[in-house]
Amino acid sequence: MNEILLVIQSIIMFIPALIANSGAVITGGHFIIDRGKNFIDGRRILGNGKTLSGFAGGIAIGTVTGLIIYAISRFSGYALGSYGTLYDAVVIPFVMATGSLTGDIAGSFVKRRIGIDRGGKGGLLDQWPFALMAFLFMYIFERHYFIQHYVYIPMIVILIIVPPIHRVVNIIGYKMHKKDVPW
Repeated sequence: MNEILLVIQSIIMFIPALIANSGAVITGGHFIIDRGKNFIDGRRILGNGKTLSGFAGGIAIGTVTGLIIYAISRFSGYALGSYGTLYDAVVIPFVMATGSLTGDIAGSFVKRRIGIDRGGKGGLLDQWPFALMAFLFMYIFERHYFIQHYVYIPMIVILIIVPPIHRVVNIIGYKMHKKDVPW
């Protein structure tokens, strides 16, 4: 397969991991994960921005996005990607979205430990943990798919394009009054 086509397909197939974070913002706000508790360092564990409704909603939106990609690919005749079966079109996006949101939570945990409050700029801690954890979850739970589609160049390209995509999406969320800050 042409390397450029493989990268494009890998990016398209990674959309559920990317969209899960936006889905969490849209569906979040209820049932704070850390229940307002502090860690042993006296700082909040995660903060009010990480909620069970956002976590579940983001996973659901990421999974549905994968099904939409699968349907468009199957019914349009365009080879947008290669989830394979309908089962794969549910499980792989679910794994990616779950990994993505787990990475986002891990990034928030680290930010709180180093003294960055909710909404504070965290640089790559805001941008890479969700992508890296999505890759890790795929490696653990869907290893064959991960190795076939993401090893080396596609993964590197995704890690390069995530920061500007993340920035644009956050600006849109800010303008829609869904985020308190545009980063």
